[in-house]
Amino acid sequence: MSKYEIIVYWSEEDKAFIAEVPELLGCMADGETYQKAISNAEVIIQEWIETAKELGRVIPQPKGRLMYA
Repeated sequence: MSKYEIIVYWSEEDKAFIAEVPELLGCMADGETYQKAISNAEVIIQEWIETAKELGRVIPQPKGRLMYA
């Protein structure tokens, strides 16, 4: 389980829950349920980090609760 903040909301357009990880640019997942969106986001966070490492990119440290969320 990661320590990055995940913001989950319902998307009427997609008919799914969307889970965004604001600290990791472009990192987001979806799911038919709230729980599935969170679970999918955890997988995507790990993949995002692995890809960033492979490309030699900086991986932001988790800041925890964001003030604007």
